[in-house]
Amino acid sequence: MKIKALIALSASLAAIAAPSVVQGQSRSLAQNDVRQAAQQHPEVVAEFGGQIDATRNSYVAAVGNRVGAQTGVAGGGSGAYRFTALNSPVMNAFAVPGGYIYITRQLMGLMNDEAELASVLGHEVGHVAARHSQGRQQQGLLSQILSVGAAILTGSSQIGQLIGQVSQLRLLSYSRNQEFQADQLGINYITRAGYDPNGAVSLLASLGAATSLEARASGRDDERATPSWARTHPLSADRVSRAQREAQRTGAAGRGLRNREQYLNMIDGIFVDDDPAQGVVDGRTFSHPDLRLRFVVPQGYGIQNGTRAVSISGSNGQAQFSGGSYTGDLGTYIAQVFRSLGGNQAQIPFTQPQSTTVNGIPAAYSTARVNSQQGQVDVSVFAYRWDSNTVYHFATITRAGQGLGPFASMVQSISRLTAAQASAIRPRVIDVVTVRAGDTIQSLASRMAYSDLKTERFLTLNGLQANSRLAPGQRVKVVVYGTR
Repeated sequence: MKIKALIALSASLAAIAAPSVVQGQSRSLAQNDVRQAAQQHPEVVAEFGGQIDATRNSYVAAVGNRVGAQTGVAGGGSGAYRFTALNSPVMNAFAVPGGYIYITRQLMGLMNDEAELASVLGHEVGHVAARHSQGRQQQGLLSQILSVGAAILTGSSQIGQLIGQVSQLRLLSYSRNQEFQADQLGINYITRAGYDPNGAVSLLASLGAATSLEARASGRDDERATPSWARTHPLSADRVSRAQREAQRTGAAGRGLRNREQYLNMIDGIFVDDDPAQGVVDGRTFSHPDLRLRFVVPQGYGIQNGTRAVSISGSNGQAQFSGGSYTGDLGTYIAQVFRSLGGNQAQIPFTQPQSTTVNGIPAAYSTARVNSQQGQVDVSVFAYRWDSNTVYHFATITRAGQGLGPFASMVQSISRLTAAQASAIRPRVIDVVTVRAGDTIQSLASRMAYSDLKTERFLTLNGLQANSRLAPGQRVKVVVYGTR
């Protein structure tokens, strides 16, 4: 998953602008890019938690097409671009060369009006219109968004995926100049589409606040400490000021559409953070109410929850949790996992699986010493017989000689959730409320469904400052617990 900023760029930056994005000119997207993006689209959507509800997705597409019509790409307002809102808890937006634009519900929840949404979509179509991905992605979207790119084991793409799933949303970063150009283009697009270009300014300010808040909340140890959009679209110190100057340059700052009320109505009730149907991350604990399981990762390790697996990473190792239906014995299952991890290599020589029990759950484990591109590593598989036809497992990578190493406590922490524990796991949702007489920032922030930083979260969510004044009748967002 991402965002950016702007200004009237320097002559050197302007010189790299693709002439095809100049207003009045028209071109078509490369058909090979379009075909590839269309082929990969279903898998991308699946990896990122699926598409959100049709009504909200249609809203995003309508705004995107309005902005896309200003890009100089043939059909930009009626199908050249395809916009998808993803059911992902990671704050992000990204584009691929074939005109497919993606935005996550987590990022949508941070926005406060339609102009801010337009600014993000405008930035992303700017990357496409300016052909910023040329020469940067030769192997398609999925190879681009794998977090590690190359396999840890020579010839083994499966092991490589262990330490970074598509769900981690780490895309190739654009260059500084490409980011500035996309910012400039995006502001120009939304201005011509009738939106207030200050939407880009306020959105960037909110993103900066969200970055600081997430780092503070996680202590910078959690994988989520830096939002994915910040890793892929770095928010440099001068981006907001550049955006302000570019918005002023348009001559339309403060005078276009914001559509705040319509936007707030659209996101009212939208999920924030994890969807319980995909499992929930709470600090170092992962819980899945439908699978009725829970485990805890080591201190200092981050969790990334994906559609098909949960990835755990830290400075001393990486791990992945997954599994599913299986009717054989645990030893045979472990051998099968090692075969899949070996990819194009010969069978990984693992030790004889050892049987054990974890919190009453039958389990078995084995470790293999493997030659990697960075030297030898230990790859371990720890599997659990969940019921008569379901097996789950951790696959871990640690330094040679460590075995399970830092993950020893994690593999022993897995446990079953009771029905009461599972039913108690509820989603967090956006609740748009109307400020009443006597309401204050502190009183409204006390409703936030978090145990810490309630006021800071409320301010960031609403794009407010600590000294902001609330007025009766004003509508603001609060995160509360919803129902499944």
